[in-house]
Amino acid sequence: MPDPHSEHGAKLRKIIHVDMDAFFAAVEQRDHPELRGQPVIVGGDPGGRGVVATCSYEARRFGIHSAMTAARARSLCPQAIFLRPRMEAYREVSRQVMGILRCYTPLVEPLSLDEAFLDVTAATADGVLAVQIAREIRARIERETGLTASAGVSYNKLLAKLASDWRKPNGLFVVPPERGLAFLAPLSVGKLHGVGPATVKKLLSMEIHTVLDLRNASREALIAQFGKAGLWFYEIARGIDLRPVQPSHQRKSVGTERTFPKNLADPQVMLATLQQMAGQVAARLQVLGLAGRTVSIKARFPDFATITRAHTDAQAIWRTEAISALLPGLLAKAIPARLPVHASVRLLGVTVSGLVNVEAVPPEAGQMNLLEDAVDLR
Repeated sequence: MPDPHSEHGAKLRKIIHVDMDAFFAAVEQRDHPELRGQPVIVGGDPGGRGVVATCSYEARRFGIHSAMTAARARSLCPQAIFLRPRMEAYREVSRQVMGILRCYTPLVEPLSLDEAFLDVTAATADGVLAVQIAREIRARIERETGLTASAGVSYNKLLAKLASDWRKPNGLFVVPPERGLAFLAPLSVGKLHGVGPATVKKLLSMEIHTVLDLRNASREALIAQFGKAGLWFYEIARGIDLRPVQPSHQRKSVGTERTFPKNLADPQVMLATLQQMAGQVAARLQVLGLAGRTVSIKARFPDFATITRAHTDAQAIWRTEAISALLPGLLAKAIPARLPVHASVRLLGVTVSGLVNVEAVPPEAGQMNLLEDAVDLR
């Protein structure tokens, strides 16, 4: 077996990323044939604060995408068919898919209900090609579930994930070691793992638009601008990603945050923004099959001072309403700590931590009423 901790050894690994196509919507179209070929949106109520969890490819042609408000989606496609999520149905299919993946290697790292990494290095030791395994996995998934999956094959997680997106839907793409740098070079920096909107904005201000631009930046300059993350950016621009596939990987938290182009000064606008984020976090928890005991908010002020406030309960939660109910109190504790000198915020965030498997949460906690608002943030 190659040493995954060395750059040379890492390039000998065989990593596959499998991603189901429009998963929630595809399950609905499979189970309800009359929906096939129709613009289907799975998520919250378009008449309320709901957001899109996922949508069929027919709906995507209208510009609809995950994280969009359901109301906006309806305005783009009035004829769209809106469906509430059936999480237990999606979990059952997910268990079926993950079972197929584990037939090929014990090194399967689920990222959510509909995607996973596989390390098939050992399975290819006798001459079987990783692309053959990926091809067989996709065929089995379609044969046994009636759904399609896309797959990417490469020598690390970064490139395998990018490759699986390359020919979606129902596609397969391979990035061999000798093509890694060329494949990455023209991509926008926002495509890279760990590079969010705020980081993209900062990179653009440095005239770094593509991965090639990032590769041309010095290690020292990137570390000076981004700290430890700068070293990560330096490495992934060179196709280096030594992260192992971890079957027992346990996520510690699920959250989202937003930096505003103009500081927010109205507490009601702040609260409304946090509540929208709560819907996003709740839906991500649903997709991952997780619930959490601690809800925290983050507020960053114009002088970059940052305050966090948290609430921990004995009962794990995941629904939008349960998270949102805690936000007014948390915001009231966070903002007065900086007022009246700092009457506005430049960043807000919501995080749920203390995570457990949602199946361990009693039904009376609201387990049967899932995804009041939904969004897939992957």
